[in-house]
Amino acid sequence: MAKQKTGERAETTSKMKSAWWEDGVRFACQGSGKCCVSHGEFGYVYLTGEDRTNMARVLGLTRSAFTKKYCTKTDGVWHTKDREGSACIFLEGKRCSVYEARPMQCRTWPFWPEVMNAKSWAKEVKAFCPGVGKGRLIKAEEIRTALAAQEKWEDELKSGL
Repeated sequence: MAKQKTGERAETTSKMKSAWWEDGVRFACQGSGKCCVSHGEFGYVYLTGEDRTNMARVLGLTRSAFTKKYCTKTDGVWHTKDREGSACIFLEGKRCSVYEARPMQCRTWPFWPEVMNAKSWAKEVKAFCPGVGKGRLIKAEEIRTALAAQEKWEDELKSGL
């Protein structure tokens, strides 16, 4: 999902040793583009310096030019500029125009710490994402890896990297 809220993590991977998803979760992207449109508390595509560098490269821009054209800062954190309709600025139809360089928050969706409790999963993910319950079984270890990557990325965002 390319939209995320900021704030404290609901849970950390260390607290999730016996989580509801311990037996795995079936998930496969269905290409609906729904995760790229703001809903509920989610609102920005946040970007670390590495995210901006990777996206700039795909678009044939310098990081500076990419940042000037596509980014803004809120509360000290870089994110993509808003687009009419609350969709990600890089969403073209139902496809991501920078998919190969999409930022970490998009790569780890739907396995974000703040939605990995059963209630949040049902409300923030399952209720709108057509990929939940489909595809291969994502094992608990893969989920933990995604959660850890997301947490590391969030720490980089907060530190300004």
